[in-house]
Amino acid sequence: MSSAFRTVKAVLENYKSAIYEKNVERFLSAYASDVHIYDCWENWACIGISQWKETIQNWFNGLNEEGYYLKTSFDDLVIEENANLAFVYCAVTFAAHNACGEKVHQITNRFTFGLRKENESWSIIHEHSSLPINMETREGIFNLR
Repeated sequence: MSSAFRTVKAVLENYKSAIYEKNVERFLSAYASDVHIYDCWENWACIGISQWKETIQNWFNGLNEEGYYLKTSFDDLVIEENANLAFVYCAVTFAAHNACGEKVHQITNRFTFGLRKENESWSIIHEHSSLPINMETREGIFNLR
């Protein structure tokens, strides 16, 4: 499934543009076949690219049904890398826009990515999305800022 991503930043740019375009195959091209995902939405974990593909297809289909486009941004981005492994953590904001370009709503999650370089190309081998929890309501806090 992988394309040639020569830099970690190229993986992140692909992530943003593939989400905006709702392009499942392009989105998944940055993930390793043995990817392990911890996500905030419904599933405890997704293990392997086929399970992750199903999740992403459902996500993008839902966006199409709602008529939304997501503009994704990375804040407080930290990238640590050596020759073959990289560790990224940041706040990722997903801002939903309607067909007229108006922002409808947005959420921000904390993300950690683990990447591996093979054959001169980076791929995501682990992704962890999380939210702080309001201890009184037991609900996730989507926007701390």
